[in-house]
Amino acid sequence: MNGIHPFRVLRAKPLWIASGVITGVLALLFAVLYVGANIDPAGHMKKLPVGLVNADKGAAVGGKQVNLGAQITGSIKKSTASGDKIDWKVMDEKEVKEELGKGKLYGALVVPADFTSSVTALTGTAATGTPVRPALTVLTNQSAGSLGSGLARTATTQAAESASLNVGKELTAQIGPAQAKLPAAARVLLADPAAVTVKDGHPLDAHSGLGLSAFYYALALVVCGMLSANVISGQVDHALGYTHNDMGPLRMHRPLIRATRVQTLAVSSTLLATLSLVMGTLVMVGAVGIMGMDASHLPLLWLFSVCAVAVSGIGALTLLAVFGTPGMLVATLVFIGMAVPTANATTPIQALPGFYRFLAEFEPLRQITGGIRSILYYDAQGDAGLTRGWVMMAAGLVAALLFGFGVLGWYDRKGLHRIPVEAEPEKNASAV
Repeated sequence: MNGIHPFRVLRAKPLWIASGVITGVLALLFAVLYVGANIDPAGHMKKLPVGLVNADKGAAVGGKQVNLGAQITGSIKKSTASGDKIDWKVMDEKEVKEELGKGKLYGALVVPADFTSSVTALTGTAATGTPVRPALTVLTNQSAGSLGSGLARTATTQAAESASLNVGKELTAQIGPAQAKLPAAARVLLADPAAVTVKDGHPLDAHSGLGLSAFYYALALVVCGMLSANVISGQVDHALGYTHNDMGPLRMHRPLIRATRVQTLAVSSTLLATLSLVMGTLVMVGAVGIMGMDASHLPLLWLFSVCAVAVSGIGALTLLAVFGTPGMLVATLVFIGMAVPTANATTPIQALPGFYRFLAEFEPLRQITGGIRSILYYDAQGDAGLTRGWVMMAAGLVAALLFGFGVLGWYDRKGLHRIPVEAEPEKNASAV
């Protein structure tokens, strides 16, 4: 008993300065990372991939073959009205279906096979029959992300409406005075001949969270790995006798088992890798079995889940071991703060500022989300994100192990050993 009241520590300037700086920086970083990434997606959008399909077979008009679909797709492709915000990818119907089914496209604009014949029928110069207003089809793709799909839908709808008006101007000019002989309804259709219909280009099952179930499932895996690393790090330190373990009002302490930093990380990593089998299984049971999330390829989903928890957890353990107490804050920034805005889920990468696009290249949550999305939505196709997910997780694991054991080995060689609890010198009371 030194007679000093515990509340006297509040007089210590270092306590206020250190706590204030750390919590203040953390608050600022989270605000910048979260709000900054999502504050203006449309303004930051660059080269959002959207399909452009001309299935129009054309028609003979006045003894000349005409293909209005080719004119429309050509003018959209060459148009500079939208700058470089949309990356129009010209392809056929089969290709666009495949690309939508891999999450490579956020949407598409399709000109139907009978477009020219239907449009020219409105003028009365084509084949006889009741004129039918043609439709330009806008395909959406919620599986690639609802916000990205919405941005693509807006762009394709605007392009389709503009194309219809341009075609109407050309037809009106070609007919000239003859349009006065047409019924009023026909003249209205002639000015804006094409209707715009919206369809889901890659429908999802009902329990897919409108295309966000993959993201939230991946986030659950990463959070489990990161938080479990904190728990396991503390439990291993307690088991080795380096720290106390408080259980409610009880404090337990084990005899000291001296271990190098490298040995401690090896023990922690082994424990986490083993327990990831349990955590990955329970995440899948909770999401699929209890909550009814739509999922297929369950064995593959289980394996990927276990590996995602293990890699995230070992990565967080490495940061804790290398940086000590601040390591949990670093892990929080890496696995949550910088990861969520760059996961290519709520906001597409193409709609992020440049700095966030750079982070997205290696942030773990983006890689794991891509793999889970491929398994849940795209029939586990490798080029739909699954291959990248496996490769980047393997690379991340190797990088974490090399960094962790490399730095800790250097600590051990320099004699920077951990001080056991019973060997800690008593603090000078005057320092408070």
